[in-house]
Amino acid sequence: MNRKILVANWKMNPQTFVEAERLAKAVSDAARKAKGVEVVLCPPFTWLTDLSHKLKFVSWGAQDTFWEERGPFTGETSPAMLKNSKVDYVIIGHSERRRWLHETDQMINKKVLAALRAKLKVILCVGEPLSVRKKGLQAAKNFVKNQLQKDLKNIYNLKPKTHNLIIAYEPIWAIGTGKPDDPAETAEMSRFIKEYLKPKTYNLKPKVLYGGSVTSLNIGRILEYNEIDGALVGGASLKANEFKKIIQWKSIR
Repeated sequence: MNRKILVANWKMNPQTFVEAERLAKAVSDAARKAKGVEVVLCPPFTWLTDLSHKLKFVSWGAQDTFWEERGPFTGETSPAMLKNSKVDYVIIGHSERRRWLHETDQMINKKVLAALRAKLKVILCVGEPLSVRKKGLQAAKNFVKNQLQKDLKNIYNLKPKTHNLIIAYEPIWAIGTGKPDDPAETAEMSRFIKEYLKPKTYNLKPKVLYGGSVTSLNIGRILEYNEIDGALVGGASLKANEFKKIIQWKSIR
């Protein structure tokens, strides 16, 4: 069985460094003991650099980046800054940024290309709203395909390493609702994404993660499918004991 990737997206949490460090240490200890998984922590920028220079046994990711290397872009963080802060991964195109910050596919595409040029591992988030999913899984596939076409435009010019692009399938209707996708349908979507990105136009073999109401109770059913290479975990990653159970999913099934 392939090594699974478990990504903790802390979003705008926790509110103090003390809390962040306590949580990160607990996760790092669990990751040290776990087998067959890579754990990636994505804290807010305010805590990221301090934590990434202190703790081992986990990889580090940022929740976003900008598409320029440097310049007068107030509030932004470049891919080079992330690399120099011991960051290996970056989440791009999360549905919350698409919704609240009005990030377009064109903006996301520029971020993806910039991050890959900097040799960061990109976790590109895609996923359909409930209105689309109600029309069926094929409609959801078409929606995701359209996102991939726009978000990965011109990527073939970069010739990125296979392992540097990861797709996180996060159906919007499942995020934070307690209603995860059916793992069998997630596996079908994962197969679709991998098949779509395989042809000469892209020539990519990305890993595909699932995100959306992931918990210790359903992680086993999700990761038992070989097509699903890991999970992007939100709320559950903020609870040390809960996320440790997710990391140890193989031993508690």
